[in-house]
Amino acid sequence: MNDPAETLRAALAELVDGLPPRQAAQAVERLIANYRGATPTDAPILRDRADVVAYAAYRMPATFAAVRSALAAFADAVPGWAPGSHTDVGGGTGAATWAVNDTWPGARPVTVLDWAEPALALGREIAGTLPELGDVRWQRARIGAALDVAGTDLVTVSYVLNELTGPDRVALVDAAASAAQAVVIVEAGTPDGYARVIEARDRLVAAGFRVAAPCPHSAACPIVPGTDWCHFAARVSRSSLHRQVKGGSLAYEDEKFSYVAAARFPVEPAPSRVVRRPQIRKGQVLLDLCEPDELLRRRTVTKRHGDLYKAARDADWGDAWPSGEATSPGR
Repeated sequence: MNDPAETLRAALAELVDGLPPRQAAQAVERLIANYRGATPTDAPILRDRADVVAYAAYRMPATFAAVRSALAAFADAVPGWAPGSHTDVGGGTGAATWAVNDTWPGARPVTVLDWAEPALALGREIAGTLPELGDVRWQRARIGAALDVAGTDLVTVSYVLNELTGPDRVALVDAAASAAQAVVIVEAGTPDGYARVIEARDRLVAAGFRVAAPCPHSAACPIVPGTDWCHFAARVSRSSLHRQVKGGSLAYEDEKFSYVAAARFPVEPAPSRVVRRPQIRKGQVLLDLCEPDELLRRRTVTKRHGDLYKAARDADWGDAWPSGEATSPGR
């Protein structure tokens, strides 16, 4: 069976080989500046094939890794469930579509909605390298208040809300909630990205959804806005284009992201969630946890906890964690 991650990496490497390196780097730098600024909602940022190839090579692996991490946590909370159909809203070149296929292998009806025709065209081209994605429907649509999302099992919305006005964000989340049995939303792991995710989370809960991940509950987030933000990290292999644009020498980088995954059907959320990198000290591990009683706590796991201590040493940022009853609050 093909490995979607490896197939995607190879397809992107082949595409970028056709662009002069400096042209690709300049396109990425310009596009990143646009994405970080105030983006108008009446024109797509990706204008032509050169734009799309450069940005796909630079951003698709990171988007894939972030969405794949969010989907893995969601899949853990809904054992035995797999989407029979999927709509990727604002999907561009289809990174989230690849991530869904990597999480739940097999062919299914998939629609990718985006308003940038060059992105859809390239997404269709890349998807042709993976048989399961050969029949994906790539549809041009304005992402905003007028968007109509047909009924589907799963809607993904990744790195899209930042491009929209407030009213359009609300309309998009409401449309996803009305159309789907499950919704997964991923944004940049910044305070602003987290704020957009929390806004979407609140609307999903109000619409009758249960939060499956990352939260161990569907009540209000215990983080006080403006003091901190909930985010996670996914390890991404850097391409030569990544290193050229960023001037970095490491073979990898960590993609920071915030997310919410929710469903209309029963879910089994993690007992607790590790929300910071564990601190490993001599004979103990400090874990910062979001817990089911709607509080954040630091738990200390020591050698006397036996197997739990071994698990704590292997725990990573974003992992599920057993009930806090077996550990002690840190001071």
